[in-house]
Amino acid sequence: MIVFNLFCSNHHHFDGWFRSADEFARQAANDLVACPICGDQQIVKKLSAPRINMGAADQSADAASQPSSAGETTTETASQEVATAAMAPELQAHMLKEFKQFVINNTENVGGNFAETARKMHYGEETQRNIRGRVSTEESVALREEGIDTLGLPPGIFLDEGVQ
Repeated sequence: MIVFNLFCSNHHHFDGWFRSADEFARQAANDLVACPICGDQQIVKKLSAPRINMGAADQSADAASQPSSAGETTTETASQEVATAAMAPELQAHMLKEFKQFVINNTENVGGNFAETARKMHYGEETQRNIRGRVSTEESVALREEGIDTLGLPPGIFLDEGVQ
């Protein structure tokens, strides 16, 4: 199997596994390769580092690249982190803007009523829907203890209605 780094026309990056380069070309030509994020079928293969199987020597290299109990990253993970860090700032800004707009378009802003609204939905007092808002650390912990799953955004990502 060969792993290719792929991009769609909407700048989503993903990996694709194929039997050969010819098999990728055949599937792409027949619109059988699609972006798992947006479904776009205009897929471009980007440069990727080759991996050569060298038998026993390769297995020892694989073992060396596995995470240790101390939490070290694998060689592949480190390479991905370097690639992400080297990503053009314009692309990073574009992807962040797309992410913010997606969340805004697909959630209801309940502001400071997030914890109360999440509880009402959890206990069947309100209809289920995607919401966003603000909670304190204490409220977040209390929700988790009640079995109410929430997702916090990384620091520095604020979703104001004015994002366009």
